[in-house]
Amino acid sequence: MRAMTMAGIGLATALMAGCATESVKPQVDALGDRMTKVESRLSDLEKKVDAQSAQMPAVKADAQRAEDAARRAEAAAAAAEDAAKRADTSAAKAAKAFELKQRK
Repeated sequence: MRAMTMAGIGLATALMAGCATESVKPQVDALGDRMTKVESRLSDLEKKVDAQSAQMPAVKADAQRAEDAARRAEAAAAAAEDAAKRADTSAAKAAKAFELKQRK
């Protein structure tokens, strides 16, 4: 009797497991599809990161050249400002000399 009860419980468990598998399978398949899409996106992002990492030395070199050009531009602006001040001073001296000659 006990053996038959155990066999009946085993058969019921097997049937229930089969039914549960059929009802869960579509959900698992959908989840598997979503995971495949996520893995694909991750792969694409990794490729983009690798491409950007490869460009980093060039970007750093460009930034260094831009900083050097900015320093040269600032130096040129300072030199131009200094030249403008000297020109103003010279113009003022020339105007004063012209006035002195006109008075004589």
